Amino acid sequence: MQHNLELAVKKGFKEIYDKEIDTVEFQATRKDFEGDITIVVFAFLRYVKGNPVEIGTKIGEYLKLNVAEVEDFNVVKGFLNLVISDSFFISSFNSILKTDKFGIIEPKENEKAVMVEYSSPNTNKPLHLGHIRNNLLGYSVAEIIAASGKKVYKTQIINDRGIHICKSMLAWQRFGNGETPESTGLKGDKLVGNYYVKFDQEYKQEIAQLISEGKTEEEAKKQAPLLLEAQAMLLKWESGDAEIVNLWKTMNQWVYTGFDETYKELGVDFDKNYYESNTYLLGKDVVADGLEKGIFYKKEDGSVWIDLTEEGLDEKIVLRSDGTAVYMTQDIGTAIERFKDYDLNELVYTVGNEQDYHFKVLFLILEKLGFDWAKNLYHLSYGMVDLPSGKMKSREGTVVDADDLMLEMTNTARTISQELGKLDGYADDEKEALYKTIGLGALKYYILKVDPKKRILFDPEESVDFAGNTGPFIQYTYARIQSILRKATFDYTVEITSEDISLHSKEISLIKQIQLFPEVIQNAAKNHSPALIANFTYDLVKEYNSFYQTVPILGCENENEKIFRTQLSLKVSIIIKDAFKLLGISVPERM
Repeated sequence: MQHNLELAVKKGFKEIYDKEIDTVEFQATRKDFEGDITIVVFAFLRYVKGNPVEIGTKIGEYLKLNVAEVEDFNVVKGFLNLVISDSFFISSFNSILKTDKFGIIEPKENEKAVMVEYSSPNTNKPLHLGHIRNNLLGYSVAEIIAASGKKVYKTQIINDRGIHICKSMLAWQRFGNGETPESTGLKGDKLVGNYYVKFDQEYKQEIAQLISEGKTEEEAKKQAPLLLEAQAMLLKWESGDAEIVNLWKTMNQWVYTGFDETYKELGVDFDKNYYESNTYLLGKDVVADGLEKGIFYKKEDGSVWIDLTEEGLDEKIVLRSDGTAVYMTQDIGTAIERFKDYDLNELVYTVGNEQDYHFKVLFLILEKLGFDWAKNLYHLSYGMVDLPSGKMKSREGTVVDADDLMLEMTNTARTISQELGKLDGYADDEKEALYKTIGLGALKYYILKVDPKKRILFDPEESVDFAGNTGPFIQYTYARIQSILRKATFDYTVEITSEDISLHSKEISLIKQIQLFPEVIQNAAKNHSPALIANFTYDLVKEYNSFYQTVPILGCENENEKIFRTQLSLKVSIIIKDAFKLLGISVPERM
């Protein structure tokens, strides 16, 4: 419709003023004005001088005469508000109703793909609240980009090596007494995480002891026997010591099994895992090549750097003086590896905003190294998540565990649902499944409805609210529509035309909101923002509930109106389900 109107406006402008115009600016008509779509007349003043009201009136008269769908118009200052005919909205809705997966585009076979990296945990502790936001964002962005018509690969790089991993291993060796996930009944990631905390506790005691013996705090931190042992263990791992490597494999496997359970519960998955133990040497050859080309330079101590001061950044080390790689070197090599492994056009890194500078440097280095695809690298930077109780510190064991939070959400949903009597009359197993669906839906929606860049204060009770901009409110509306459809014993597959009915203003508002879905998906993909999908869905549900409360549906006396309103309800529910699927949220058939 908008495309046809744009062509008509351009043609009319040429006929009226003998001027060619480049674009026509449209916007939604304000609710206090009559009309369905508005043309911004002020934009035409750069082509022709005159009174905006007069210009708008002339164009409005032309459109009313020459465009069948334009039924009427009015001009308010520099805005031309067009009243679109019922026939257009009914015809448009009928087309949408017949379209399976409306707004969702299948990827083309031979197009280059997009890779989305998220999660990327350390194997020394379980996933926590920060990982939840990371996983939900990354997974949803991947799903949205796929729905926009692109092939997508979901990946993570698992940080499975380094001194932090050795700390857990050493603490288990020292204090574990052969404990395993099976012998303790603990998830493997939690068991290993406990030993990371144990290391920190024992390390602090050693520091205190050394300070009491006259060492400075800095000396004590460096000379604590436990840390020296962990450093020695890392050197043994790097040299391939069989005993240490076997322990590393065993404890990492405990963690992977635990992670898999958490990912399944959270509803996220991956197409490919990269492991830091396989990638930490990548990039060294690239640095050597860049050194020859003059992109990098060597300092007197033998360390290799790049000078980015002209670009407003600083000097960055890429190889230490002993020839070992830093994280930047590894990230350079891993990015190159991924573009070799897959036919990629774009790579999205889902990483917290504390790494903003790191990614600016990484992307700039890759550009300087001559990789064309470097301009298609994107850092999906997000703010931290806090609970009312405050920040988290994993070394001290006060981290908000992801599994515990998901369980708490189910329990919160149970408590609030019971208080409201929402699920009275359901069997116990049905209730438990619904509590989980509602609790996880509340968690995911609360996090994803916020712009990724903003920090979140997550309140579990506030998120499980059956009114307002929440997951449960939208889930409840979906379930209400399913109840309507179950009660509809008549045939509502018949196509209704403009000759059969006249539309109520609430029906027009609802159709307008439905029509936005394809554009919202494209914008959400382009902006890497699930918040656009979440808030579109909330607006759709608000429009539907307003429609539901204003006009009768099943109780409608006019058979054609009853059929059309049932069809509207059906399509709204399908779009809610599809939109929520892009957010990784389930919808209940009954609630």
